[in-house]
Amino acid sequence: MIVVKSPKEISIMLKSCEISALALEHAGSLVRSGISTWEIDRSLGNFIKSMGAKPSFKGLYGFPGNACISVNEELIHGIPSKKRVLKDGDIVSIDVGAFKDGFHGDNTATFAVGEIAEKAKRLLEVTEQSLYEGIKQARAGNRVGDISGAIQTYCESRGFFVPKEYFGHGVGRSLHEDPNVPNYGKPGKGPRLTPGMTLAVEPMINSTTAKTKTLPDGWTVVEANGNLSAHFEHTVLITAGEPLIMTVRKL
Repeated sequence: MIVVKSPKEISIMLKSCEISALALEHAGSLVRSGISTWEIDRSLGNFIKSMGAKPSFKGLYGFPGNACISVNEELIHGIPSKKRVLKDGDIVSIDVGAFKDGFHGDNTATFAVGEIAEKAKRLLEVTEQSLYEGIKQARAGNRVGDISGAIQTYCESRGFFVPKEYFGHGVGRSLHEDPNVPNYGKPGKGPRLTPGMTLAVEPMINSTTAKTKTLPDGWTVVEANGNLSAHFEHTVLITAGEPLIMTVRKL
């Protein structure tokens, strides 16, 4: 069931989204050569708790980390590990959620570790811009397919690939609510967008194939060719006018 939030619920949820955005900024500030993904995860978990919130992902469906931290060819759901140490040239996606006063916020960014290759820079630029192309379509009266189609068209026209198995989603009292928000689709299709809907719009994009595979840990999803992937996300409120990005961040 698609949930439409009241103004009071939205005001509460904005705080969760603010904490999520601040936690992602905090995690991004830690990204450097020589740090492990476990260290980043521990620090951002403590940061979220210091803000009076709980990490949304900790224990969700059995996930062991405070956040999903995915490196290079890892598209999503990377498990933080002391053994996974970042090095110059890597890219790292950090997916962070915070739960406070009954509501979740959810956001993701992919960060560069030191100087990265031009192909990696291009992947990050296109994936991030595709997020904003999708958000432009997150308007009352449009349909989910307008968001999905905008993301797909932007990425594929620039030579990148959209996995079909993983979606954005509604978000609120539950981290994952209806409707699904695919990163591919046809404009004019799917559920109608109405004021009060809150959506996690999150392009997850591969560099050389739309195919993915899941590693033996049962969580980590990688690009099937072993090449780079990127992931950006905001929580967005559908209003009577322009879409409102709830997870505003500086990085």
